[in-house]
Amino acid sequence: MKWLNLLIGDVLSVAGVDIGGRLGGSIQFFLYDVVKITILLCLLIFIISYIQSYFPPERSKKILGRFDGIWTNIIAALLGTVTPFCSCSSIPLFIGFTSAGLPLGVTFSFLISSPMVDLGSLVLLMSIFGAKVAVAYVIVGLVIAVIGGTLIEKLHMEKYVEDFIINASSVDITAPVLTTKDRVQFSKEQVAETFKKVFPYILVGVGVGALIHNWIPQVWIEKVLGSDNPFGVILATLVGIPMYADIFGTIPVAEALLSKGALLGTVLSFMMAVTTLSLPSLIMLKKAVKPKLLVLFIGICTVGIIIVGYGFNIFSAVLI
Repeated sequence: MKWLNLLIGDVLSVAGVDIGGRLGGSIQFFLYDVVKITILLCLLIFIISYIQSYFPPERSKKILGRFDGIWTNIIAALLGTVTPFCSCSSIPLFIGFTSAGLPLGVTFSFLISSPMVDLGSLVLLMSIFGAKVAVAYVIVGLVIAVIGGTLIEKLHMEKYVEDFIINASSVDITAPVLTTKDRVQFSKEQVAETFKKVFPYILVGVGVGALIHNWIPQVWIEKVLGSDNPFGVILATLVGIPMYADIFGTIPVAEALLSKGALLGTVLSFMMAVTTLSLPSLIMLKKAVKPKLLVLFIGICTVGIIIVGYGFNIFSAVLI
């Protein structure tokens, strides 16, 4: 969408704004990313929601029940990609799946993949970082989800789930048959609901990105998150955990960091940490699982994200 950036620059120039200066450049960056991400957000959420209408929780449960072993974790992770939810929104579904009797490792594979990887992130990442980076990001996200869920399953951590979830009664309600009109209406409602929830974070994310892009010296970013700092990936991951945003609010920050000299893997580690291990979602998850399982979940995701970050840094020359 370079044409959109040029159009916004021309309009600002006609209005007397110096887009070559810091302030003018920040305004152009802000307007361009807000408009671009908003357009992509609405379009992608509509498409994803339409697909999601075929996979209500009852049907997802039946689909997962047809598989055994690691294949169940793989299907759960893939189902997570068609749920356009942030980490907090994924937790109620995780609780519902666990209460319904699905294996704990399977539900954790879903919990990891749902906020970290979705179809929207694939398209949005592709528009900014290119197809190779986008596809690689989705693949490694699914791998983390499958390995994490499988490890939790092998360790038999069911006793560390809160009793009220294990003892909850599960009512198998048959999903209604939806017409094409129903699915379109559902998709429109999801666009409106998601937009209201996500748009503030887009504004914050783009604002931070504009600040980084035009006001923070490149040498600072390179020093902290560049190749000269071997702990950049770890630092980016730890900084990302307390934050709360979804993929749409995180990408503008990642885009600005990358343009300023941060390494690709370091930037992607930051994105994964923000979307998967946000502090609000961990607080919610603490209500559902006991500390030992919560710590294990955090540890698996953190180690996986750090390994992925260093891997992307090593192979970034091939991907970009």
